[in-house]
Amino acid sequence: MQRSASSAPAVVSAPSISFGSWAFSFGPFESAPWPFDRLCRYVADAGYDGVEINGFRPHPHHDDYDSDAACAALRELLDDCGLSISAYAPDFTAAPPAEAPLEAYLDELDRILRFCERMGIGMLRTDTVSAPDAFADSDFDRRFDRLVQAWRAAAERCRASGVTLAWEFEPGFWLNRPSQVRALVEAVDHPAFGVLFDTCHAYTGAVVGARHDGEPEILEGGVAEYAALLAPWIVHLHLIDSDGSLHDDDTSAHVPFGEGAVDFEAVLHAVCDHVRPLPWWTVDFCFCPTTERDGRAAVPFVRALAHRYEADAR
Repeated sequence: MQRSASSAPAVVSAPSISFGSWAFSFGPFESAPWPFDRLCRYVADAGYDGVEINGFRPHPHHDDYDSDAACAALRELLDDCGLSISAYAPDFTAAPPAEAPLEAYLDELDRILRFCERMGIGMLRTDTVSAPDAFADSDFDRRFDRLVQAWRAAAERCRASGVTLAWEFEPGFWLNRPSQVRALVEAVDHPAFGVLFDTCHAYTGAVVGARHDGEPEILEGGVAEYAALLAPWIVHLHLIDSDGSLHDDDTSAHVPFGEGAVDFEAVLHAVCDHVRPLPWWTVDFCFCPTTERDGRAAVPFVRALAHRYEADAR
Protein backbone atom coordinates (compact mmCIF):
# COMPACT_ATOMS: atom_id res chain seq x y z
CA MET A 1 0.00 0.00 0.00
CA GLN A 2 1.34 3.45 -0.90
CA ARG A 3 1.78 6.06 1.81
CA SER A 4 0.29 9.50 1.43
CA ALA A 5 2.91 12.21 0.91
CA SER A 6 1.32 14.14 3.74
CA SER A 7 1.52 11.34 6.30
CA ALA A 8 4.35 10.39 8.61
CA PRO A 9 5.97 7.01 8.01
CA ALA A 10 4.69 4.10 10.05
CA VAL A 11 6.60 3.14 13.16
CA VAL A 12 9.03 0.42 12.08
CA SER A 13 12.14 -1.27 13.46
CA ALA A 14 14.42 0.88 11.30
CA PRO A 15 14.13 4.44 9.99
CA SER A 16 12.67 5.24 6.60
CA ILE A 17 15.23 6.31 3.99
CA SER A 18 14.87 9.56 2.07
CA PHE A 19 16.76 11.16 -0.84
CA GLY A 20 17.68 14.86 -0.96
CA SER A 21 16.37 16.25 -4.24
CA TRP A 22 19.05 18.98 -4.43
CA ALA A 23 21.50 16.29 -5.56
CA PHE A 24 20.06 16.56 -9.07
CA SER A 25 19.89 20.35 -9.21
CA PHE A 26 23.10 21.70 -7.62
CA GLY A 27 26.75 21.40 -8.63
CA PRO A 28 27.28 19.19 -11.71
CA PHE A 29 23.53 19.22 -12.42
CA GLU A 30 23.06 22.97 -12.11
CA SER A 31 23.16 23.63 -15.86
CA ALA A 32 20.55 20.94 -16.56
CA PRO A 33 18.66 20.15 -13.34
CA TRP A 34 16.35 17.19 -13.31
CA PRO A 35 12.66 18.08 -13.26
CA PHE A 36 11.07 17.11 -9.96
CA ASP A 37 8.80 14.48 -11.51
CA ARG A 38 11.78 12.72 -13.12
CA LEU A 39 13.62 12.81 -9.80
CA CYS A 40 10.68 11.31 -7.93
CA ARG A 41 10.45 8.42 -10.38
CA TYR A 42 14.18 7.77 -9.95
CA VAL A 43 13.94 7.92 -6.15
CA ALA A 44 11.01 5.49 -6.07
CA ASP A 45 12.63 3.10 -8.53
CA ALA A 46 15.86 3.12 -6.49
CA GLY A 47 13.94 1.92 -3.43
CA TYR A 48 13.78 5.01 -1.23
CA ASP A 49 10.79 5.61 1.02
CA GLY A 50 10.69 9.37 0.59
CA VAL A 51 12.14 12.55 -0.79
CA GLU A 52 13.54 15.60 0.96
CA ILE A 53 12.39 18.55 -1.10
CA ASN A 54 14.89 21.10 -2.29
CA GLY A 55 13.03 24.41 -2.19
CA PHE A 56 15.14 26.00 -4.92
CA ARG A 57 13.59 26.18 -8.37
CA PRO A 58 13.03 24.22 -10.55
CA HIS A 59 12.13 21.95 -7.61
CA PRO A 60 9.07 22.89 -5.53
CA HIS A 61 9.36 26.45 -4.22
CA HIS A 62 6.83 27.51 -1.59
CA ASP A 63 5.78 30.59 -3.57
CA ASP A 64 4.84 28.36 -6.51
CA TYR A 65 2.71 26.13 -4.25
CA ASP A 66 0.73 28.78 -2.44
CA SER A 67 -2.70 27.21 -2.92
CA ASP A 68 -4.46 24.00 -1.97
CA ALA A 69 -4.85 23.11 -5.66
CA ALA A 70 -1.15 23.46 -6.43
CA CYS A 71 -0.20 21.38 -3.40
CA ALA A 72 -2.77 18.75 -4.30
CA ALA A 73 -1.04 18.25 -7.66
CA LEU A 74 2.33 17.89 -5.95
CA ARG A 75 0.86 15.44 -3.44
CA GLU A 76 -0.63 13.40 -6.27
CA LEU A 77 2.80 13.10 -7.93
CA LEU A 78 4.36 11.87 -4.70
CA ASP A 79 1.50 9.48 -3.97
CA ASP A 80 1.75 8.03 -7.45
CA CYS A 81 5.43 7.31 -6.75
CA GLY A 82 4.71 5.93 -3.28
CA LEU A 83 6.90 8.59 -1.64
CA SER A 84 6.55 10.56 1.58
CA ILE A 85 8.31 13.83 2.44
CA SER A 86 11.04 13.72 5.07
CA ALA A 87 11.67 17.49 5.19
CA TYR A 88 11.67 20.72 3.23
CA ALA A 89 14.87 22.69 2.52
CA PRO A 90 13.70 26.14 1.38
CA ASP A 91 15.54 29.11 -0.08
CA PHE A 92 16.23 31.73 2.60
CA THR A 93 18.79 33.71 0.57
CA ALA A 94 16.45 36.70 0.34
CA ALA A 95 16.36 37.00 4.13
CA PRO A 96 19.56 35.86 5.89
CA PRO A 97 18.50 35.55 9.54
CA ALA A 98 21.53 37.36 10.99
CA GLU A 99 21.34 40.17 8.42
CA ALA A 100 17.76 40.77 7.31
CA PRO A 101 15.24 42.71 9.39
CA LEU A 102 13.42 40.29 11.67
CA GLU A 103 10.06 41.13 10.07
CA ALA A 104 11.35 40.28 6.59
CA TYR A 105 12.80 36.99 7.78
CA LEU A 106 9.61 35.97 9.57
CA ASP A 107 7.47 36.97 6.59
CA GLU A 108 9.49 34.57 4.45
CA LEU A 109 9.17 31.90 7.11
CA ASP A 110 5.40 32.33 7.28
CA ARG A 111 5.03 31.63 3.55
CA ILE A 112 7.23 28.56 3.95
CA LEU A 113 5.17 27.30 6.88
CA ARG A 114 1.95 27.63 4.92
CA PHE A 115 3.46 25.29 2.32
CA CYS A 116 4.58 22.89 5.06
CA GLU A 117 1.09 22.87 6.58
CA ARG A 118 -0.54 22.15 3.23
CA MET A 119 1.89 19.30 2.52
CA GLY A 120 2.00 17.88 6.04
CA ILE A 121 5.74 18.50 6.37
CA GLY A 122 7.08 18.37 9.92
CA MET A 123 10.80 19.14 9.41
CA LEU A 124 12.25 22.37 8.00
CA ARG A 125 15.93 22.60 7.09
CA THR A 126 17.78 25.91 7.39
CA ASP A 127 21.28 27.38 7.51
CA THR A 128 22.76 30.73 8.48
CA VAL A 129 22.89 31.79 4.77
CA SER A 130 25.70 34.27 5.54
CA ALA A 131 29.24 33.43 4.38
CA PRO A 132 31.84 32.31 6.96
CA ASP A 133 33.63 35.67 6.70
CA ALA A 134 30.51 37.83 6.38
CA PHE A 135 31.07 39.70 9.65
CA ALA A 136 34.00 41.40 11.31
CA ASP A 137 35.16 40.07 14.67
CA SER A 138 33.91 43.26 16.28
CA ASP A 139 30.40 42.53 14.97
CA PHE A 140 30.31 38.85 15.96
CA ASP A 141 28.41 39.15 19.23
CA ARG A 142 25.75 41.45 17.78
CA ARG A 143 25.16 39.17 14.80
CA PHE A 144 25.14 36.08 17.00
CA ASP A 145 22.48 37.61 19.27
CA ARG A 146 20.47 38.67 16.24
CA LEU A 147 20.55 35.14 14.86
CA VAL A 148 19.49 33.68 18.20
CA GLN A 149 16.55 36.11 18.32
CA ALA A 150 15.52 35.27 14.74
CA TRP A 151 15.73 31.51 15.17
CA ARG A 152 14.00 31.51 18.53
CA ALA A 153 11.12 33.51 17.05
CA ALA A 154 11.10 31.21 14.02
CA ALA A 155 11.05 28.12 16.21
CA GLU A 156 8.04 29.44 18.08
CA ARG A 157 6.15 29.92 14.82
CA CYS A 158 7.28 26.49 13.66
CA ARG A 159 5.98 24.90 16.85
CA ALA A 160 2.56 26.46 16.24
CA SER A 161 2.56 24.79 12.82
CA GLY A 162 3.75 21.42 14.08
CA VAL A 163 7.15 21.87 12.43
CA THR A 164 10.70 21.49 13.77
CA LEU A 165 13.38 23.90 12.55
CA ALA A 166 16.65 22.03 11.88
CA TRP A 167 19.92 23.93 11.41
CA GLU A 168 22.40 22.34 9.01
CA PHE A 169 25.86 23.69 9.84
CA GLU A 170 28.52 23.44 7.14
CA PRO A 171 31.87 24.96 6.09
CA GLY A 172 30.29 27.27 3.53
CA PHE A 173 28.23 29.24 6.04
CA TRP A 174 28.82 31.38 9.10
CA LEU A 175 29.25 29.55 12.43
CA ASN A 176 31.06 26.44 11.23
CA ARG A 177 33.30 25.63 14.23
CA PRO A 178 32.12 22.87 16.60
CA SER A 179 32.15 25.18 19.62
CA GLN A 180 30.12 27.79 17.73
CA VAL A 181 27.52 25.23 16.68
CA ARG A 182 27.12 24.01 20.25
CA ALA A 183 26.94 27.58 21.58
CA LEU A 184 24.25 28.55 19.10
CA VAL A 185 21.89 25.66 19.78
CA GLU A 186 22.32 26.18 23.53
CA ALA A 187 21.52 29.87 23.12
CA VAL A 188 18.39 29.34 21.01
CA ASP A 189 17.14 26.81 23.56
CA HIS A 190 13.75 26.07 22.01
CA PRO A 191 11.97 22.70 21.80
CA ALA A 192 11.12 23.24 18.12
CA PHE A 193 14.73 23.96 17.15
CA GLY A 194 17.66 21.60 16.76
CA VAL A 195 20.59 20.41 14.68
CA LEU A 196 20.55 18.68 11.33
CA PHE A 197 23.63 16.49 11.60
CA ASP A 198 25.23 15.87 8.21
CA THR A 199 28.07 13.33 8.45
CA CYS A 200 29.97 14.91 5.57
CA HIS A 201 29.84 18.45 6.97
CA ALA A 202 30.74 17.05 10.37
CA TYR A 203 33.86 15.45 8.88
CA THR A 204 35.04 18.61 7.14
CA GLY A 205 34.23 20.57 10.29
CA ALA A 206 35.72 18.31 12.97
CA VAL A 207 38.52 16.47 11.13
CA VAL A 208 39.63 18.98 8.48
CA GLY A 209 38.64 22.27 10.12
CA ALA A 210 37.52 23.52 6.71
CA ARG A 211 37.04 27.28 6.43
CA HIS A 212 37.42 27.82 10.17
CA ASP A 213 38.37 31.38 11.02
CA GLY A 214 41.84 31.34 12.57
CA GLU A 215 43.34 28.15 13.98
CA PRO A 216 41.23 25.15 12.86
CA GLU A 217 39.16 23.63 15.65
CA ILE A 218 39.84 19.90 15.31
CA LEU A 219 38.13 17.25 17.43
CA GLU A 220 40.37 14.32 18.31
CA GLY A 221 37.44 11.91 18.11
CA GLY A 222 36.38 13.19 14.71
CA VAL A 223 32.81 12.87 13.49
CA ALA A 224 31.78 10.57 16.35
CA GLU A 225 32.95 13.12 18.92
CA TYR A 226 31.13 15.88 17.04
CA ALA A 227 27.95 13.80 17.04
CA ALA A 228 28.26 13.16 20.77
CA LEU A 229 28.87 16.87 21.39
CA LEU A 230 25.58 17.74 19.67
CA ALA A 231 23.60 14.59 20.47
CA PRO A 232 20.88 16.18 22.66
CA TRP A 233 20.00 18.62 19.88
CA ILE A 234 20.07 16.32 16.83
CA VAL A 235 16.59 16.36 15.27
CA HIS A 236 17.42 15.26 11.73
CA LEU A 237 20.15 13.23 10.03
CA HIS A 238 21.89 13.41 6.65
CA LEU A 239 24.16 10.51 5.74
CA ILE A 240 26.91 10.58 3.11
CA ASP A 241 30.64 10.04 3.02
CA SER A 242 33.45 12.62 2.95
CA ASP A 243 37.06 12.60 1.78
CA GLY A 244 37.64 16.01 3.37
CA SER A 245 37.43 17.95 0.11
CA LEU A 246 35.33 21.00 -0.68
CA HIS A 247 33.20 21.73 -3.72
CA ASP A 248 34.54 24.85 -5.46
CA ASP A 249 36.49 25.69 -2.26
CA ASP A 250 33.16 26.57 -0.70
CA THR A 251 31.43 23.77 1.20
CA SER A 252 31.74 20.01 1.66
CA ALA A 253 31.94 17.77 -1.40
CA HIS A 254 29.73 14.77 -0.71
CA VAL A 255 31.20 11.50 -1.99
CA PRO A 256 29.62 8.04 -2.37
CA PHE A 257 29.59 5.66 0.59
CA GLY A 258 32.91 3.84 0.84
CA GLU A 259 34.92 6.50 -0.98
CA GLY A 260 35.50 8.63 2.10
CA ALA A 261 36.65 8.28 5.68
CA VAL A 262 33.47 8.56 7.77
CA ASP A 263 33.02 5.73 10.27
CA PHE A 264 29.22 5.55 10.21
CA GLU A 265 28.85 2.84 12.79
CA ALA A 266 30.99 4.80 15.27
CA VAL A 267 28.90 7.91 14.64
CA LEU A 268 25.59 6.13 15.18
CA HIS A 269 26.91 4.38 18.27
CA ALA A 270 27.86 7.79 19.71
CA VAL A 271 24.31 9.11 19.36
CA CYS A 272 22.33 5.90 19.69
CA ASP A 273 19.74 7.05 22.21
CA HIS A 274 19.16 10.39 20.46
CA VAL A 275 18.95 9.14 16.86
CA ARG A 276 16.78 6.08 17.55
CA PRO A 277 13.50 8.11 17.66
CA LEU A 278 14.18 9.82 14.31
CA PRO A 279 11.76 8.53 11.66
CA TRP A 280 13.98 9.45 8.70
CA TRP A 281 17.58 9.11 7.58
CA THR A 282 18.22 11.23 4.49
CA VAL A 283 20.89 10.39 1.92
CA ASP A 284 22.61 13.55 0.69
CA PHE A 285 24.49 13.36 -2.63
CA CYS A 286 24.91 17.13 -3.03
CA PHE A 287 27.60 18.07 -5.61
CA CYS A 288 28.31 14.42 -6.49
CA PRO A 289 28.63 13.87 -10.27
CA THR A 290 27.97 10.10 -9.99
CA THR A 291 24.68 10.48 -8.12
CA GLU A 292 22.57 8.68 -10.72
CA ARG A 293 24.63 5.51 -10.28
CA ASP A 294 25.64 5.77 -6.63
CA GLY A 295 22.28 6.97 -5.41
CA ARG A 296 20.92 3.51 -6.15
CA ALA A 297 23.78 1.71 -4.44
CA ALA A 298 23.26 3.85 -1.34
CA VAL A 299 19.88 2.29 -0.52
CA PRO A 300 21.07 -1.22 0.45
CA PHE A 301 24.11 0.28 2.20
CA VAL A 302 22.02 2.59 4.41
CA ARG A 303 19.35 -0.03 5.08
CA ALA A 304 22.01 -2.51 6.19
CA LEU A 305 23.58 0.17 8.38
CA ALA A 306 20.19 0.95 9.90
CA HIS A 307 19.46 -2.68 10.69
CA ARG A 308 22.90 -3.20 12.26
CA TYR A 309 22.37 -0.04 14.28
CA GLU A 310 18.97 -1.24 15.47
CA ALA A 311 20.41 -4.61 16.47
CA ASP A 312 23.24 -2.98 18.40
CA ALA A 313 20.83 -0.56 20.10
CA ARG A 314 18.69 -3.33 21.61
